[in-house]
Amino acid sequence: QVQLVESGGGLVQAGASQELLCDVFGRTESIHLMGWFRQAPGKEREFVAAISQSDGDTSYADSVKGRFTISEDNAKRTVYLQMNSLKPEDTAVYYCAASDRAYGTLESEYSYWGQGTQVTVSS
Repeated sequence: QVQLVESGGGLVQAGASQELLCDVFGRTESIHLMGWFRQAPGKEREFVAAISQSDGDTSYADSVKGRFTISEDNAKRTVYLQMNSLKPEDTAVYYCAASDRAYGTLESEYSYWGQGTQVTVSS
């Protein structure tokens, strides 16, 4: 089993930066992809970013490309989401997720989920 615990959320002003962390616990041999998703009020959960465990390749949603960066520290078993130039429309609950697939941007492609951390961007 894999457990994911997010942290780093909070209230920030538009234009500011914030970093989210996802600590990974348990057996991770089957995990090939780590991702971040978000869900805004009244909206469906959407893909934000992902990083491959094999080669470090990253992918991003168009809405965050150039502003957000996903990275990881394997020694610390932590995945990061650095968010810059935040906008009010980035307000959402952010979820860390893990997948046994090599690539994926759909919820259904991820088997393990954290409980989420709230990010609120004020204008």
